[in-house]
Amino acid sequence: MSNQETKNIVWHEVAITKEQRQQRNGHRSAILWFTGLSGAGKSTLANALEQELFKRGLSSYILDGDNVRHGLNRGLGFSDEDRKENIRRIGEVAKLFVDAGSIVCTAFISPFKEDRDKVRHLVADGEFIEIYVQAPLETCEERDPKGLYKKARTGEIPEFTGISSPYEEPDQAELTIDTGRLSVEESVDEIITYLSTRNIL
Repeated sequence: MSNQETKNIVWHEVAITKEQRQQRNGHRSAILWFTGLSGAGKSTLANALEQELFKRGLSSYILDGDNVRHGLNRGLGFSDEDRKENIRRIGEVAKLFVDAGSIVCTAFISPFKEDRDKVRHLVADGEFIEIYVQAPLETCEERDPKGLYKKARTGEIPEFTGISSPYEEPDQAELTIDTGRLSVEESVDEIITYLSTRNIL
């Protein structure tokens, strides 16, 4: 967007605040940012967690990497620049959910630390919770639920994270979930405990 376009755009203040929405919902809002290699279990874990949040009557939603690329981010490829734009857009959407007073679970490989940190700085301290869904590359390849690693190894998929494109592990994730060691239920329990101790729930 050019300077000419942006200088005529004025932020419009809304009458209902984020704090009022949180109070009505009975919990604080936050971005739960699930990051990790393809096949690590991000989407599985995010869905299981949301089921638990839903059962508790909490306001939540999932933004899943593949699903978002069917709509909002349709047309973006997997070059470094497209990956960055993919995460930038998701970060802005996730911020809207936080403002709406909801807990939003985002399941994206999001391979670059810089991009994840940019999303962190979109919201207030404590509202971005990075959850590193950790599993060895070998384990992810064995699981290969979508057959992507096989295609990447044969060159059918260029720029595939973990094979021909890098994944930068989080330095200080709020939570690290080892899906090779923990069951889905145990993983959800760990996240719920964390959210409770941080007074989000």
